[in-house]
Amino acid sequence: MKTTLTLAVLLLFSAPAMMAQAVVPLKIELPKPMFVGTPKTVKSGNLEADRKKKPRPPVMVPKDVENVAADMVVSSSDMFPVIGDLELATDGDKEGADGSFVELGPGKQYIQIDLEETRAIYAIVIWHFHSQARVYRDVVVQVADDEDFITNVRTIFNNDHDNSSGLGIGTDKEYIETFEGRPLAVKGEKAQFVRLYSNGSTSSEMNHYTEVEVYGK
Repeated sequence: MKTTLTLAVLLLFSAPAMMAQAVVPLKIELPKPMFVGTPKTVKSGNLEADRKKKPRPPVMVPKDVENVAADMVVSSSDMFPVIGDLELATDGDKEGADGSFVELGPGKQYIQIDLEETRAIYAIVIWHFHSQARVYRDVVVQVADDEDFITNVRTIFNNDHDNSSGLGIGTDKEYIETFEGRPLAVKGEKAQFVRLYSNGSTSSEMNHYTEVEVYGK
C-alpha cells in the first residue's frame, strides 16, 4: 500500500515536468529578408505594437510535429489567379521573389488547403508577401472538418476588427509583413481543411500568398 501511494505521489508531481518536456519552440526555416532598413509608414488603426527588435515569443509545439501542408492541394475563392499558381502556396518556396507567390483578385479572397486526412494541428505559419512592408486586411484563419466549411468550423486567428468581411469581429491585431512570416498557435485542433482569408492590403486591393505551413501530426 505504501509503495502504491509513493508511486502515485511521484507521478502526480512529475506530471507537470513531463508535460513541460513534451513541447519545444517551433523551429521555422526562414527565407532571406527582401527589404532592409526602416519600413515605410504603414497606416492602421489596429496595428500590433512594435517589438523594437525584440525576438518574437516562440510558438510551443510537440517535438515531433511536421509540416503536414507540404505539397498539399490548394483551392481558392479565385481559381484563376492573376499571377502564379495556387500550388505555390505549399511548394516549400517562401523566398518571396517573383515566381514564388500567387496573386489573387481584389476584395475578400481565400485559399484552402486539404490535409488529406484529419490532423492534430499545433501551428500555422503564413507568408503573404514580404518583399515590401505592408499590412493585409481582414486576415482570418479557420479550420474545419469538411471542404465546404460547414462542419465544426473553428477560427484560429481574426484581425477583422470591424467585421468588414462578414466572418465575425476579430480581436487579433494587424501586423506588418516580414520575412519571418506569421506563426499562429493552434493548440492541437483536429481538422482536415485549413482556410485563410484576406481582403487586400495597405499596398493594393490584391491578395497574395507566398507560403503556408501547417505543423501537425
